[in-house]
Amino acid sequence: MARAGAPLLARADLIAPVPLHWRRQFARRYNQAGLLAARLARQARKPYAPRLLRRIRRTIPLGELGAAEREEALRGAFALGRRAASRIPGRRVLLVDDILTSGATADACAAILLAAGAAAVDVLAAARVPDPRIPVPQ
Repeated sequence: MARAGAPLLARADLIAPVPLHWRRQFARRYNQAGLLAARLARQARKPYAPRLLRRIRRTIPLGELGAAEREEALRGAFALGRRAASRIPGRRVLLVDDILTSGATADACAAILLAAGAAAVDVLAAARVPDPRIPVPQ
């Protein structure tokens, strides 16, 4: 990820993971996006902001949903972290996720960060899984 995302890491001011809902994180005991983001921040010597965003409501599993359904399921699911507002204005945020499918999660998180004044939001994911419901040209 560090090699593939080197240009994004170089211009990032903050590195933040896509958050899990606290109940899901408690059950799993870790956030895979958080582990990836922390390691990338250490390697790039950039500030790690694990609480920049928070997932304020549980969402249904997104695996079987199409892009529009994912977007609807995520509406209102994210908010700024309790003390995050002062860290965002004018900053370039690198949002780290483990898997990118439709981009709905990244879009929902980016909208919150941009509304809070982020200069830009880039997304770096460990894996890109094409949505099987979106036709791929042959």
